[in-house]
Amino acid sequence: MTQIVLASASPARLALLRSAGLDPKVIVSGVDEDAITADSPSELCLALARAKATVVAADLNGGLVIGCDSMLELDGRAYGKPSSPEEVVARWRGMRGREGRLLTGHCVIDAADGREVAEVGATVVRFGNPTDDEIAAYVATGEPLHVAGAFTLDGRGGWFVDGIEGDHGNVLGISLPLLRRLFGTLGVSVPALWQRS
Repeated sequence: MTQIVLASASPARLALLRSAGLDPKVIVSGVDEDAITADSPSELCLALARAKATVVAADLNGGLVIGCDSMLELDGRAYGKPSSPEEVVARWRGMRGREGRLLTGHCVIDAADGREVAEVGATVVRFGNPTDDEIAAYVATGEPLHVAGAFTLDGRGGWFVDGIEGDHGNVLGISLPLLRRLFGTLGVSVPALWQRS
């Protein structure tokens, strides 16, 4: 069976892949994300996903390496993980009552032959209107400090998201339908990767 390698430290990505029948090995790339730049938020998350997958695939003889990177696009700007509680408060005050796009760059590399496919998934997120007290309470949990866009859909942040348009998995950090298309381009069938219980 083909080894699946997740080039990401994200617990949400790992949990999503496991719940969907895969059992990836996790190898964190160690890529310096601040050193990578691009002309648009979409190009940036794709460049980061590609960098992570490339670094990990370089040390392997086989397997499919999945690199991902997520960020929130708001007013044409890219927002990754916030650097401080104060930044979370400022972001939420700017996001509430508005729509943004959660972008996740996906890159899959076949480490056996170096073939690579990549694409960006985009999901529209409609933010609710949390009060200043609710924002402060959310920041105090620490949760928004560890995630792109300073919110989660599947955690406490879900209370403050009114809805989405598109794939919810993409907001969690990995789009299964998009990943299936990328695997297909490489000639890999998803059911062949499912773990037999």
